[in-house]
Amino acid sequence: MPQSRPAAPLRPRKMPRQARAGETVAAIVEAAAQVLEAHGVEGFNTNAVAERAGVSIGSLYQYFPGKDALTVALIQRETERFRADMAFALTRRGGKAALEYLLGACVRQQLQRPMLAKLLDIEEARPALRDEVGSAELQALFTTIVGRVVADPAQVEMVAGDLFAMIRGMVDAAGERGERDIESLEHRLQAAVFGYLARVRKRRM
Repeated sequence: MPQSRPAAPLRPRKMPRQARAGETVAAIVEAAAQVLEAHGVEGFNTNAVAERAGVSIGSLYQYFPGKDALTVALIQRETERFRADMAFALTRRGGKAALEYLLGACVRQQLQRPMLAKLLDIEEARPALRDEVGSAELQALFTTIVGRVVADPAQVEMVAGDLFAMIRGMVDAAGERGERDIESLEHRLQAAVFGYLARVRKRRM
């Protein structure tokens, strides 16, 4: 019975130490994004990424042992950009302004590059990749922002859970439908979220 080949590691082989190496890695990761957008998961492979990045396949393999490692690096890049955008919400004055900015960040993350976001959502759900992409920090940020608009500390976790499900459902559905209008989705999301919050407050009165 033939033995199965061990799965390629999902972490980079090495980290770039010089500016030029860092630029090469960034170019490879962006090339991975472009290949996914242009050809989907079926056309996503290391040869296509190396060609798009303008590097040799050997140069790519210096950093990434396989396409799953590239996918993880791309998910981590997009997650970090989203995290930074979310974190900026905490600099806004007032809880309502912070939550409005957060909603805009969620919409931008999905609709600025909708095909990429859709495919990465699918890839991120794969069991082989799920443990490599942490979401605890994003959830903590989200809960902190929601806590600024919820008067009762005992309700923060419950409300944050409801809002997370609501936002994710609306944003993902918009991506599935191929929507491109960021302003329209942001407006609808604000109506849904603040309408929910108003009902929660009214029930406590």
